[in-house]
Amino acid sequence: MPGRPFASRRTVLRGAAAAPVAGLGLAACSPGGGAEATSTTPTAPVDLGAEGEVSESGAHLHLDHNVVVSRSADGTLKAFSTICTHGGCPISELEGTTLSCACHGSRFDARTGEVLRSPATVALTELPVRTENGRVIAGPRA
Repeated sequence: MPGRPFASRRTVLRGAAAAPVAGLGLAACSPGGGAEATSTTPTAPVDLGAEGEVSESGAHLHLDHNVVVSRSADGTLKAFSTICTHGGCPISELEGTTLSCACHGSRFDARTGEVLRSPATVALTELPVRTENGRVIAGPRA
């Protein structure tokens, strides 16, 4: 066609090489896709350690179970899934009481599960949590 520039060989090859890499990134951060995606709630009770590990008005992130536990000033414990509600990525960063998802930058309050920064628009899933013999247990009762 007249007036239309042709793509160079280099441009075509770069595009062909980038397409599979872009697809891997989407699969890794999509719900149900990639090796990192996982269920949002434990399917059995999970021992999260000693009750004393969660400080008053603080939070403790359990990467191995995708759970964060927080304690309010009155001592009440809350637990939330740390699977991002935007892309299904496991959240691996906790600073103070703010959870940050490395995939797309969403931020959540570890005390309430509420979204602090988009692109996520849905709060984290709250999990049942209790103490038994000085241990924090999250998930359904056995």
